[in-house]
Amino acid sequence: MSLQTGQPAPQFTLVSSELKEVSLSDFKGQKVVIHFFPMAFTGVCTTQLCTMRDSFGYYEGLNAQILGISVDSPFTLAKFKEENNYQFPLLSDFNKTVSEAYGALYNEFVFGLKGVSKRAAFVIDENQQVIYAEVLESAGDLPNFEAIAEIVK
Repeated sequence: MSLQTGQPAPQFTLVSSELKEVSLSDFKGQKVVIHFFPMAFTGVCTTQLCTMRDSFGYYEGLNAQILGISVDSPFTLAKFKEENNYQFPLLSDFNKTVSEAYGALYNEFVFGLKGVSKRAAFVIDENQQVIYAEVLESAGDLPNFEAIAEIVK
């Protein structure tokens, strides 16, 4: 079951594409926009993160941090970040624990792959409570960027 608004955000510490540990608690006192995405270098995932990249300044001005999370390795995410010039951390949920905690994990995905992050978006408030939750069943769909921007401001 996916996380609902009003619930405390599950805490986590993951390894970034820079091979540094990043914890949700690092951002207490500011809003956090978390984007789960299935796989780096795929079309819809690139569109999802490029949309956030292109509106990054908007979120920065609102004291909000963007985080991208997938089950890709930190090394894959580093190349993905470099090629697309993402200004926000990409975090590896290689062990799938965070995707599962947020209810954003496909048991089975395309090509028989198991344990892939669902496309999802969450906004966590300054007190680490979920104030927006959107988990998409179809990997071909994109999150509602306008609703996310509205809840952050």
